[in-house]
Amino acid sequence: MSSADTDQAEDSRLTRWVNTAITTRPWTVVFVFVVITAVFLGAIAVSEGEEEAGADQFTEGSDAQEAFDEIQEEFRDEGRDTGGTTAQLFVEDDRNVLSKPSLLRMLTFQDRIETEDGLRVESSTSPASLVAEQLDPDATTAEDKYRTIERTPQRQLDQAIADADETAGLPVSTDFKPESGSASVAQVAITYNTPPNAETSDTADLQFQTQDIADSIEGYESGENVILFGDAIIEEETLQLLSDTAIVVFPAAIILIIFFLGVAYRDPIDLMLGLVSLVLTFIWTFGFMTLAEIPFSDQLITVFALLLAVGIDFGIHIINRYREERELGKQIEESMRITTQQLLIALLIVTLTTVFSLLANLISDVTRDFGIVGTAGIIFTFLIFGIFLPAGKVGADTLREGTRFPEFGTSPLGKEDSALGRVLTVGVTISKVAPVVFLVTVLALGVGATAYGTGVDTEFDEQAFFPDEDRIEQYESLPGPLQPGEYTFIQVLSYLEDDFEQGFQDSVTIYVDDNDLRSDRGLTEIDRALYDPDDAFKSEGRQADAESILSVIESHESADPEFARTVQRYDGSGDGIPDRNVDVVYDDLFDSPAGDQARDRLTTDRTGAVIDVQVDVDAEQEEAVAAARALAEDMRLDATATGQLVIFESILEEITDASLNSLLVAFVLTMVFLVLSYWWLEGRAVYGVLNLVPVLLAVALLAGSMRAFDIPLSPINAPILSVSIGLGVDYTVHFMHRFVDEFEDGKSIQDALQTTVRGTGGALTGSMLTTVSGLGVLYLALIPLIMEFGLLLALGVFYAWLSSVLVLPSAIVVWDRVSTGEFVPSWLARA
Repeated sequence: MSSADTDQAEDSRLTRWVNTAITTRPWTVVFVFVVITAVFLGAIAVSEGEEEAGADQFTEGSDAQEAFDEIQEEFRDEGRDTGGTTAQLFVEDDRNVLSKPSLLRMLTFQDRIETEDGLRVESSTSPASLVAEQLDPDATTAEDKYRTIERTPQRQLDQAIADADETAGLPVSTDFKPESGSASVAQVAITYNTPPNAETSDTADLQFQTQDIADSIEGYESGENVILFGDAIIEEETLQLLSDTAIVVFPAAIILIIFFLGVAYRDPIDLMLGLVSLVLTFIWTFGFMTLAEIPFSDQLITVFALLLAVGIDFGIHIINRYREERELGKQIEESMRITTQQLLIALLIVTLTTVFSLLANLISDVTRDFGIVGTAGIIFTFLIFGIFLPAGKVGADTLREGTRFPEFGTSPLGKEDSALGRVLTVGVTISKVAPVVFLVTVLALGVGATAYGTGVDTEFDEQAFFPDEDRIEQYESLPGPLQPGEYTFIQVLSYLEDDFEQGFQDSVTIYVDDNDLRSDRGLTEIDRALYDPDDAFKSEGRQADAESILSVIESHESADPEFARTVQRYDGSGDGIPDRNVDVVYDDLFDSPAGDQARDRLTTDRTGAVIDVQVDVDAEQEEAVAAARALAEDMRLDATATGQLVIFESILEEITDASLNSLLVAFVLTMVFLVLSYWWLEGRAVYGVLNLVPVLLAVALLAGSMRAFDIPLSPINAPILSVSIGLGVDYTVHFMHRFVDEFEDGKSIQDALQTTVRGTGGALTGSMLTTVSGLGVLYLALIPLIMEFGLLLALGVFYAWLSSVLVLPSAIVVWDRVSTGEFVPSWLARA
C-alpha cells in the first residue's frame, strides 16, 4: 500500500488478529513458537530416526512388489528355519584365476568361512569346489577338496576343469578357455543360515566378517583382487551414499545460502532471523515426520529443498516490504502492520496453491509420502515466516531502536537508483514497446518446449542410485573428513557387465500359483512355456535359460540313477518330462539330497512354483519385462510375472501416469483457487488467470530442459512438474498481488508495473539467487537421482523468476488493452 489513506484502511479480517499479536506482543508470539519447537525436538529426540534409501522406498505397496513378497513368504518356511541369505565373492587374477594356487586359495577361503563360529555360513560353491567334485565325488568338505586339488597333476587338473564346466558350468568370466583351463575372474557363491526376519544390518555384519576373512588369506586383498558383493552390503552402501552426500552438499549449501542471504538482508539481525526461521521450519517438518512415522528417504530430501526455496522467498519478501515502509518514515509497528496486511494474503495464496500442487501427489503410492510431508512443511513455512519472523523483526527493531547498535543495510532491494532496479525494468520496457509480439513469441516457445518435453525418457532401477566412477574420484580428492567411504558396487557392476555379460538384475521371475502343478500336465506346461523363448531371454538351443522345478529334476536325474529311473517310469511321452503320477516324482525329489533346491522352486503342497528366467545382457528393461509378462500370460497355468525388473518397470509406469495426472490436478486446483481468490479479494477473477501465464511457461521450459539435459523421469523427480506450478505461483502471486495493490490505488498500469518490479521484483531476485545457489549444490550429490533433482529444482526456480519479471508485465498490458478496447484484433474488427 502506497497512500496514506490506504495505510490507514481497516485491516482485513484475515490479518487483523495476526497484526495485533505481531505488533503489540511480539515476544509472546516468539515464545509460543519456541515452545512448539521444543515439542517437535522432543519427538525427534525419542525417535529412532528411520531411514530408507535405494529402490525399496518406492517399491513397497506396489502390486508387483506384493506378488514378490508373496513368493518370499510362500517359499521362506518350506520346512526350514533359515532365510538363505546369499553373497558372492569375485576373485580376479589377470594371469589365470583357475591356476592351482588360485584354486587352493578359493578352497582355503571356503574352509575358513564354513568353519568360522558365528559366521553362519551354510554352504559355498566356487570353481575350485566344482573341479574338486569332478575329480573326487566323495570329497564333501572344503578341506577334502583342498587335498584333492593339491595332489592332482596339472594335466589331469586341466581336464577336470574342462569336464566340470561341461557338466556343472563353472562360474567364471566369459574369457574362459576350456582348452587351457584359464579365466580372469571367478565367483564364489556363499549361502548364510540366517533367520527369515534377519535385519539388514545383522546380515551386513556377517558379510563384512566374510570380507575380513578373505583379506586374511595371503594373496587376497579387498578392493584389489577380491570383492564381496551381497544385497545387505549394497543396502548399507546406499545409505552411506546418503550420508556422504549430506557431508559435502549440506555445508556447501549452507555457505552459499548464508552468503546470498547476507547480500539480500545486509543486516546480521535480519540474517539471523531468516536462518532461525529456516531451522525452525526443518525442525517442525522433521518432528511431523517422526510423529507420523514417515521414514526419511532420498525422495524427502527434495521436500526440504522445496521448503528452503519457499522459506527464503517468504523471508526476503517480508523484510524487503517492511524496509520499503520504513524508508517512507513510518514507525516499526505501523510498517509491519502494512507489510503483514499486504503480504500475508499473498503468502497464504502461495501456500495454498503450493499445497494443491503437493496434494496432487497423493494420487500415487510412489509420491504419497512426498505429498504428505511437503504439505505439512509448506504450512509450517507459512506460519513461521508469516508470523514468527515478523514478530521477531518487530521485537528486535524495538530493542535496537534508541540504542547505539549500528544500522546496517536497511534499504530494499531493487531501488530505482540501483543497478538491479534498472535491470529488472526490462520486462516493463518490453511491455511498452511490443507486448503482443513478445507474448505470442513466448507462448510459441512454451508450446514448442512442451512438445519437445513429451519425449523425455523414464528410468528406474537399483543402478540409478549408484554414482559413476568419475564422481567418486572427485569426492576422493576432497579433504579427509569429506572423503567418501569405500564402495564395492562400481567394481561389481564392472565384473557383471564386462566379465560375465549380465546386468545388475539379470533375471525375471514367473510365479505360478495353480493346483494343476500336481496334475499330469503341470511340468509339461512349464517346459512348453520355456521353449522357443523371446529374444530378451538367454537361451540354450531353443530352450530358455531358466531355473525351475524342471531344472532341479533334470540336475538330480543326472546325479542319481535311481531317481532317473523314477522319472523314466512316469514319463509317458518319452520326452524326459514326468507326465503321470507326478506326486510320486515330487515325493522322491523332496526326500533326496536335492530336496532343499526343490523346495526353493516348488511349495511342499505342490501348488506354487517359481521360475527364474535369465535376461540377455543386451535386452532393455522394458523389453525384458514385456517378454516376462507375455510368457506368464501365455502359460495355461495361473502365472504372474514379478521380480525386481518387473517391479521397477511397474513403478516407472505408475510414476509416468502419476506425474501427468498430478500435473493436471495441480493445474486445475491452482487455477480454480486463484480465480476464486482474486474474484473474492479484488472482484476481478482475470487476475488469477494472468498469474498462470508465466507459470505454464515455466513448467513447459522445465519439461523441455529434462529432455535437453538427458534427465529421465524417475521416482525422485516425478513430483517436479506439479511442484513447479507451486514454485511458479510463488513468484507470480507476489508480483501480481503487489501490482494489483498499486494499480487499484489509482496508478497508471506502467507506473504500477515500475513500482512492482523495483519493489517486489527486487525481493524476487534476491530469493531466486539464494534459492538457485542453495539448491544448485544438490548437483554435487553422489546419488545421481538427487543430483538431477537439484538441477531441475534450480531451473524451476529460475524459470519461475524469469517468467514473472519478464513475461507477466506484457501479459498484464495485453489484458489491459483488450479489456479497455485499445487492442482489437483485425479479424474481429472486420467482422
